[in-house]
Amino acid sequence: MKSLSLLSLFLLFFAGSCKKEKTPMPAADSTKISYLALGDSYTIGQNVSSTERYPVILSERLKADNISVTNGPTILATTGWTTGQLKSTLSLNTAINSKKYDIVSLLIGVNNQYQGRSLSEYKVEFTELLITSINLANGKKDKVFVISIPDYGYTPYGQSNQASISAQIDLFNAANKHIADSAGVKYFDITPISRNGLSDPALVANDGLHPSGKMYGQWVELMLNDVMEIVKK
Repeated sequence: MKSLSLLSLFLLFFAGSCKKEKTPMPAADSTKISYLALGDSYTIGQNVSSTERYPVILSERLKADNISVTNGPTILATTGWTTGQLKSTLSLNTAINSKKYDIVSLLIGVNNQYQGRSLSEYKVEFTELLITSINLANGKKDKVFVISIPDYGYTPYGQSNQASISAQIDLFNAANKHIADSAGVKYFDITPISRNGLSDPALVANDGLHPSGKMYGQWVELMLNDVMEIVKK
């Protein structure tokens, strides 16, 4: 009887221990970063909600991968800005210039083209903006990325002059890509996505000119994996 009791106690103990739930593993700490987005209407998200701006969509997608953009992205952009206007505004913005950012994006130039400003002027000012962007990223060029200019020739607003607009956008993009490549900065070519604007009207905002949230989402899908790698460097 004694041996039987000991066996019973052992079995009861073993069964009880098997029922114990495993202690859950603590969640991994989120990587916290700061993000500065520089640009014009395509960065501020003209005619879309604030949640549909590409820097905000990008920040949300990074958050889903445990990368948290502290206080959301800092956006310095205004509809209609040329490289010169962004450059002069940025130089006077002490709040931005007093900080360093973990990642910086730069998308600018469509208004230079639209206003008929020279390509040579654009090259000079874009180069200066890229140097400033690198400085704001604490001197780390691998923390900066450039985004190509969308082609508004493929919108209801621009379709009547599409061939001319597209040819000029190509020249400006060839310039900013060369400058980015020469500086060793990551370059994202989203222009082909923008050229679906007439075949898929949902890619264009209700003003018939600017990208919709859907298009901005496609930009982010194109950039996301590489931006994650930029963050992790």
